[in-house]
Amino acid sequence: MSIKYSVLDLSPITTGGTPTDSFRNTADLARQAEKWGYNRYWLAEHHNMPGIASSATAVVIGHVAASTKTIRVGSGGIMLPNHSPLVIAEQFGTLESLFPGRIDLGLGRAPGTDQVTMRALRRDSRSDGHDFPDQLAELRAYFQPGNKPVRAIPGEGLNIPIWLLGSSGFSAQLAGQLGLPFSFASHFSPNNTLPALSLYRRYFQPSDVLDKPYAMLGVNIIAADTDEEAQRLATSMQQQFLNLIRNKPAPLHPPVDNMDELWTEYEKATLQQQIGSSIIGSPETVKRKLSAFIHETEADEIMVNAQIYDHEARLHSFEIVADLQHS
Repeated sequence: MSIKYSVLDLSPITTGGTPTDSFRNTADLARQAEKWGYNRYWLAEHHNMPGIASSATAVVIGHVAASTKTIRVGSGGIMLPNHSPLVIAEQFGTLESLFPGRIDLGLGRAPGTDQVTMRALRRDSRSDGHDFPDQLAELRAYFQPGNKPVRAIPGEGLNIPIWLLGSSGFSAQLAGQLGLPFSFASHFSPNNTLPALSLYRRYFQPSDVLDKPYAMLGVNIIAADTDEEAQRLATSMQQQFLNLIRNKPAPLHPPVDNMDELWTEYEKATLQQQIGSSIIGSPETVKRKLSAFIHETEADEIMVNAQIYDHEARLHSFEIVADLQHS
């Protein structure tokens, strides 16, 4: 259990809440996470999602960094095909200039949204993720000093750690070949976790960034004082994923007593495929299951995601997990 723990925050918008509430809660959780010893605090880019407030990801990163003092803050991730690499270099160059030594740039190649919204973001269909390696090379070049016709200012000459994010094998292999740290989305792609990690470690080439592989795994962890309370809290996350597979994204709903009244057996099985690796329970249960997960995956770092409706219950969950680091 002596590895680093970090936070993934989707800045959830709850039923009856507003984005203003979400950002206030995000800043509060970040301050507490810093106090509890979490290593980094990442926010994720999603669009056209009524339950997620972090669409302007770089802006929210600035809000979190300004609300904290020492914790690393970054993106988990920026969906690079949605953007000009130059704009991302300038945005994160600005963040690193404002908060030196604290900014991470995690990059994904998925749209983070539906196809219609993707077209609204990209304005054309040429960038569908297949040119992600070229976009990544362009982005990394903007951070390098030297004579170039187009320069990222701020950005040029800054050392901003770049991570590749993935839920399948593509980015795992690319991260390995480039010698970059890799973060895998076990929290919604559990069945691909071990194959992706195997690819990453097999293809890894030492680089100026890393001399050996470094893998961080996203995990849904919902902790409470008892197994029963944690299972009830987890129904908010289950409802959120249920709404997504029904193509009806919605704000994060309050917990319910019985999910069997809401989903079909087929939907329940589908959700099990997506979030079946979630760790839900009391401190003892979480410690046991998390230890087994770390042992199986040989993760270098764990990034905790907790979609919990009540803010105080969410804080308590993250505090329970933090205590495991020191127990």
